[in-house]
Amino acid sequence: MEGAVYALILNALVALLFSVAFAIIRMSYPGDRRFPWFCTAYLLGMMTPLSELGVRFTAHQSWFMATSYLSFLLSIIAMAMGLAVVAGRAPPWRLAGAIVATGVLTRIAIWGGPRDDLAYELAYQAPFAIAAGLGMAIAIDVAKANRSRLWLAVAIAFGFLVVYLLVKPFFANAFGSGATAAAYTSSRYALFSQATGGALIVTVGLLILLIVVDAAMGKTLLESESDALTGIANRRGFERQSARVFADARRTGKPLTIVTFDLDRFKAINDTYGHSAGDAVIRAFADVLRSEAPESAVIARLGGEEFVMLLDRTSQRGAWPIAQAVREATMAMDRRLPPVTVSGGIAERQPGDSLDTVLHRADRWAYAAKNSGRNRICPDPAGASLRVIARNN
Repeated sequence: MEGAVYALILNALVALLFSVAFAIIRMSYPGDRRFPWFCTAYLLGMMTPLSELGVRFTAHQSWFMATSYLSFLLSIIAMAMGLAVVAGRAPPWRLAGAIVATGVLTRIAIWGGPRDDLAYELAYQAPFAIAAGLGMAIAIDVAKANRSRLWLAVAIAFGFLVVYLLVKPFFANAFGSGATAAAYTSSRYALFSQATGGALIVTVGLLILLIVVDAAMGKTLLESESDALTGIANRRGFERQSARVFADARRTGKPLTIVTFDLDRFKAINDTYGHSAGDAVIRAFADVLRSEAPESAVIARLGGEEFVMLLDRTSQRGAWPIAQAVREATMAMDRRLPPVTVSGGIAERQPGDSLDTVLHRADRWAYAAKNSGRNRICPDPAGASLRVIARNN
């Protein structure tokens, strides 16, 4: 059996293994629509070597010639679309459709043309190279935006795939790809094509698999660090996100302030209006935090009716109007909800502080606000009305 036949069988098995790997990831995240693209891409890619074998060993040559061409083109397009989706970009549907349509029309136009002719071979490979170029362009764009070496590696791999597809016509012209499609698997060109192409597809597949696994792990981490009711960070997420910000503040000496919030008499809301109304109040207050907090702030629900906001590059005095805006917006929440107010405490990082000590100090000020009448933020920057509370803290 010719070496190219072995290469075709090996490439089909490799594509199947990649498809299964992506399918397993897909089943682990049933609600995520990003990962099926690559499972589909490698299923389609598997059809290409199988179709080449069909051309070689069956009488349905025309049928398998068509499926070989189309499956390979669709496979590369699916990879490019999958990259866009994983990166959070809109899939380029129109451009992808135009590439597929151009490829189909080109293949029809050159059907039955002279094999090994350079113009014929260039026309045959051009749609594949353009599709791979689309994947390369998407990866380059993401690599620039995210400064990601992994995405840069994907872009380079797609770049090699483009070069490979554009070089193939010259090899076919120089060494011959077989007098007929059936004779292709016996040619030296077929061995070069399948061996080199297989190596590139494996490289691209492994890099994409790393990106998919990284995206899946990021999704798992996000879910584990997010509050299910509000969508903002939970205590674990707050601690992880705040640790980096706190370390930066300690290194640079820039101010950092924590504000804790506690909804007033929240148990009475649950008892009077029911837990569904209480949940609606919790969600609405989280929306208030999102709208009033600066973009760089870390906000979280620590549990129950307790929330926190970490403000980098912000002093205690600078945090006061932000906390006051949250308090005022809370009273103006959706009138269909039970009326609610919030008390808050502010604490600025001091030399020698840890994240826990600042958080603890802010908590004590929040309790002071509740003990002094609720619906207020402590300490008041003026300090005149709360000096007694300050002495107790």
